[in-house]
Amino acid sequence: MSAPTLWEEGQLSGSRVVRLAVLAGLLVLAVDLLLGPELSLLFDLGFVALCVAAALAVRPSDFFPVAVLPPLLLLGLVLLAAVFEPGWVALPEDTVVQAVVSGLAHRAGGLAAAYALVLAVLVVRMRVRARHGERYAKRSGSPAPTRVTSG
Repeated sequence: MSAPTLWEEGQLSGSRVVRLAVLAGLLVLAVDLLLGPELSLLFDLGFVALCVAAALAVRPSDFFPVAVLPPLLLLGLVLLAAVFEPGWVALPEDTVVQAVVSGLAHRAGGLAAAYALVLAVLVVRMRVRARHGERYAKRSGSPAPTRVTSG
């Protein structure tokens, strides 16, 4: 049996991956705010990287939590920043709600990139798993994924 590829290695539970992603997101937020007065491109790049890492780390049976993670994680991080200091994500005089909306709008590019990459990674992982279904059935004792054909 050959060694698993990058697409096949994820074995962490969805809840563990979500917890790790939240912790990593808080770290990225803190580091970016230590380096400057507001969120920057560094935050976006770190956010995209941690979302992709989550998609690669999760086990196939727990894809759903990771598939919905990027927008919810970004909302939580921007909300946290806006509560502590609206100026980190918007204008300093903005209310928390205004700061959250502005912060999400300013981070839309990073969110779109993260979401697109996460979904692409999960689709590739599902296809690789379907292609190598028998190997998974032998290794895990679970039935191999079945391919639905139309027709």
